[in-house]
Amino acid sequence: MTVYEAELVVAGRELAADGVLALTLRHPLGEQLPAWEPGAHIDVVLGLELERQYSLCGDPADRSAWRIAVLREPDGRGGSAHVHEQLGQGDKVRVRGPRNHFRLEPAARYRFVAGGIGITPILPMLAAAEAAGAEWTLLYGGRTRRSMAFTEELGRYGDRVTVAPQEEVGLLDLAPVLDGVPDGTLVYCCGPGPLLDAVEERCPAGLLHVERFTPKEQEDGENTEFEVELAQSGKTLIVPADASVLDTVRAAGVEVLFSCTEGTCGTCETDVLDGTPEHRDSVLTAEEQESGETMMICVSRCRGKRLVLDL
Repeated sequence: MTVYEAELVVAGRELAADGVLALTLRHPLGEQLPAWEPGAHIDVVLGLELERQYSLCGDPADRSAWRIAVLREPDGRGGSAHVHEQLGQGDKVRVRGPRNHFRLEPAARYRFVAGGIGITPILPMLAAAEAAGAEWTLLYGGRTRRSMAFTEELGRYGDRVTVAPQEEVGLLDLAPVLDGVPDGTLVYCCGPGPLLDAVEERCPAGLLHVERFTPKEQEDGENTEFEVELAQSGKTLIVPADASVLDTVRAAGVEVLFSCTEGTCGTCETDVLDGTPEHRDSVLTAEEQESGETMMICVSRCRGKRLVLDL
């Protein structure tokens, strides 16, 4: 599959909230950018060893520009600091994508829950739900009102949006949103891990769609050695207990796209032609993992002795 990759220009920079920088990216020659749907993200290449994923939070109908929002994380690994301090108006930045593992499925009703910068993939979902005539509500939490991005944009939706800063109301009260969810309702949630864990505890799995920015805590089994056959390149490799599939195929000279190496971004998703993966990612739904049709080769392994991958 061909993935769009280009150098785009930073055409706009604005503070969306305290510590949140919104960037508008355009093609330097004015070319249209690839179409995308709510929930999609792009890879932003900030340096040789610095690549991050950011949700698209603009208007999917506007193919002249992409908008992302970046939270400044003082204890992060350097990506957000680079964006805030070094990526200026008119600068070029390499991007790949978009990809989408958080698609908005059709439904009569939605319940949206966002925490902090987790509002970014939710924002275009609200517009899509509105355009489709669906019933929906949003519960949006954050540390302070000043740190919560896009609250002015959300104001147009009136009382369907509840803005609940922790400094004013404490932790989000999920009960009114998630208890007794009517039939035909889907729940979409994005935000910090503890919020997602709390939502997962209250919401039936079949109704819930989440996107994680950090890996979900896993109860992994012991790593064992296994064989992987690469159908396209004709190679058969041994994946040692102390290496990932991604490490092994790259060491064998096979090119594969990857980014986070944590099982959260979906960049290294690979089709499984035979064998049973042991899924350790935070991207695929339970149903997708059960099907075993694809796997994230940066973290997932094999439940048996052999996998055949479409590489």
